[in-house]
Amino acid sequence: MYPTGGQLGQCCCHSSVKAVCTLPDTCRTHPPADDHDARHPSTNRNDLLDRLRGWTAFDGVALLDDVATVLDDVPPAEENTEELAKRLRGHLMRLVTIAVATEAEEDTATAHLIERARTLRDEDLPGGHWKAVAHLRRLGWTANELHDRLAAIRCLKEAA
Repeated sequence: MYPTGGQLGQCCCHSSVKAVCTLPDTCRTHPPADDHDARHPSTNRNDLLDRLRGWTAFDGVALLDDVATVLDDVPPAEENTEELAKRLRGHLMRLVTIAVATEAEEDTATAHLIERARTLRDEDLPGGHWKAVAHLRRLGWTANELHDRLAAIRCLKEAA
């Protein structure tokens, strides 16, 4: 017997197929539409839509290209440091989001890398070309290490 007394397939919480709840008035798992609207006002929906519009998918190839650029023997040109820092911060943000969503922070090595990524991501690019290059290399190294760790614990497919 199901909590609502309904039949299999009538509600997404009572079937193996995920679907919209068709029993909003009697389902104990899903509150009525009025309760849902009270908990999620339209401003939250608009905020969610704005965040979805600004979302960028994880691109492992772009990550590895940027990491290779900053870790290369030839340092990046001074005019490219701001753009590289912005892209590497974005890569770190996506990797941390993936790690948190997959509960990878339960692994101590991953948790350490997540903390380092958050710290580096929040730091401003220092003045002076060589200090900026050093910071870019720390960003790139951390992004590469976190990417490799997430691939090793199967939270992420390896990029070729």
